[in-house]
Amino acid sequence: MTRYQSAKEMFAKYGVDTDLAIERLKNIPLAVNCWQGDDVKGFDQDGPLTGGIQATGNYPGKARTPEELMEDMDKAMSLCPGKKKLNLHACYAIFENGERADRDKLEPKHFEKWVKFAKERNMGIDFNPTFFSHPMVKDGLTLTSPDENVRKFWVEHGKACIRISQYFAEETGVPCVMNIWIGDGYKDIPADRMDPRMRYKKSIEEILSEPFDPKKVKPCVESKVFGIGVEAYTAGSAEFALSFAATHEKCLPLMDNGHYHPTEVVSDKIPALLCFFPEIALHITRPVRWDSDHVVIFEDETVEMAKEIVRCNAIDRVYMALDCFDASINRIAAWTVAIRSWQKAMLRALCTPNDKLKEYQDNAEFTKLLVEQEAVKELPFFDIWREYCERCGVSSDDSWFDEVKAYEKEVLSKRK
Repeated sequence: MTRYQSAKEMFAKYGVDTDLAIERLKNIPLAVNCWQGDDVKGFDQDGPLTGGIQATGNYPGKARTPEELMEDMDKAMSLCPGKKKLNLHACYAIFENGERADRDKLEPKHFEKWVKFAKERNMGIDFNPTFFSHPMVKDGLTLTSPDENVRKFWVEHGKACIRISQYFAEETGVPCVMNIWIGDGYKDIPADRMDPRMRYKKSIEEILSEPFDPKKVKPCVESKVFGIGVEAYTAGSAEFALSFAATHEKCLPLMDNGHYHPTEVVSDKIPALLCFFPEIALHITRPVRWDSDHVVIFEDETVEMAKEIVRCNAIDRVYMALDCFDASINRIAAWTVAIRSWQKAMLRALCTPNDKLKEYQDNAEFTKLLVEQEAVKELPFFDIWREYCERCGVSSDDSWFDEVKAYEKEVLSKRK
């Protein structure tokens, strides 16, 4: 008997079909963020990161061109099991033959190479307007700006991104999640908290007035607790983003688990939102002290978020995407650890006897619930993980890192 067969029998005693769990996980898409590969630099500007975005570290070998970024993503995704989706920011537009277009004038043609890349790999594409690192971020403000020219510029950018998102969905045949996030806010206590939010509300409504097919384009609003330079006030707070999504049927709420106060956990928020929203979106990261976007690892909150998605029978209702980046370590390894960690979390959730545990809770058998929750933790989960990776044609242990080191020597080290 193999280790997997033995583990399978142990899980079966608790009512878990590990073969079914493996097959289900193979088809659950995870959107992989392109910006890990070049520290959120993009290709439409040469200036520094501004607007509440920061990537720390200067590990050698970051991608400098679209071709290098695609090559690096290919390498990382080849080392990971599961179904992937491509997640782009608008600043990754690709211009050719000397052409340039400002963000309010972006068109689908500026993303044709990304569509080709995705279609060749049977992936859908998610999209994010880029409301940072641009001269039209005036006094740290975009969609909330009291300067009408500034606000309108960014509204037009959002509308352009709606059109591009529709193009992605039509080309790939997969719905495109388009996420609106801004870093607008104030460093110190503001004199007016409401008017910036009213301008933000008006701006999003104007963006969503751009025609689109809601079956193909899934606009979201992402909240923020605070950021660099906006420590005292952010216009797009959790209450604002959630209230907007709740009152605008064309819009979904998006939760980033780094965008809340340290004592809040998104795992508890997922089932709460699913009581009211047909669909929600999730950005998966690891906040060490704040929204630091550390590389996702296989830790308690990561597992709990995955458990809630599975427990709520919401795999088809939650759009999952990575949003972590680290410039201080090998970027291919960072991607790989993050992707594999979420895959482990989802497999762990799928291998949990959720129905049986729920029955104990509903019957007030709390002692039995506690005992069995602890007993399940002792089951040989990593034997199931090894089998899953083997069926997906990737290594289950850290031997994948040998490929990363070889890639660093052969490819990354030659980038100056």
